[in-house]
Amino acid sequence: MARWIAGLDGCRGAWAGALLDLDDPDRHRCALFPDVVALLDAPEQPLVVGIDVPIGLPDRILGGGRPADLAARAKLGPARSSVFPMPPRAAIYAADYEAAKAVSRAASDPPFAPSIQGYNIFRYVRAVDMLLRARPELCSRVHEVHPEVAFHALNGGRPLGLPKKGPRAREGLDLRRGLLAAAGLPRALIEARAKGVPADDHLDALAALAVARDILAGQAVPMPDATERDAYGLPVVIWAPAEPKGAPAIGDIDFGGEAVLSDASALSRGQEP
Repeated sequence: MARWIAGLDGCRGAWAGALLDLDDPDRHRCALFPDVVALLDAPEQPLVVGIDVPIGLPDRILGGGRPADLAARAKLGPARSSVFPMPPRAAIYAADYEAAKAVSRAASDPPFAPSIQGYNIFRYVRAVDMLLRARPELCSRVHEVHPEVAFHALNGGRPLGLPKKGPRAREGLDLRRGLLAAAGLPRALIEARAKGVPADDHLDALAALAVARDILAGQAVPMPDATERDAYGLPVVIWAPAEPKGAPAIGDIDFGGEAVLSDASALSRGQEP
């Protein structure tokens, strides 16, 4: 029996998706999906899906963000700006950005307003929120992740130091490819970017898939440790992959995309060093 897992990342109004059969890693698929349901109800029927979108939405925000956002930002340190703190639920459904800022300030302590970058993903947040409220049985399959949190963990809990965009984007993307390879994702899957999907979105979907694998194996790490739920019972938690033993340092990653594993890392995966 096949055991499919999947990762999803918002991409140009749709979703960059990656699927992998854990029982036959030669079977995998990457595609641009019009919505989350298209992947969930696909023939593969993935058991676990890691998705780069906030899920649990508290009615009131304390301390400048959801507990999951604050935990992720603390973990990332210098890369914390990649985590956009989510405002109260009502702000996600506000009519426009100005209204969202006003609603957020009124239902947060201390008052804060979402960034424009955070506001730009609200459509994805609403889509997943409405889906999980309409089909609560999907909560056992769909789990919130954050790609940069995942890459940070795959890098042994160390900052990557290289962005996915800008003048050093190529180095940053190659570093992330190397980390995914070191984590055991098939090379063919890493290279199987679907038409119309930017390289960074493809890698983010793969990072989400890596977290899904660890969730299914019972090895993923919740942030924060104690998971709260919003008024609709949706969990407020970001899942991260387990940090690999003997994880390669940045200097051990070939920017051609190959990870040069240490002896300890190779042995931990049952390989010859």
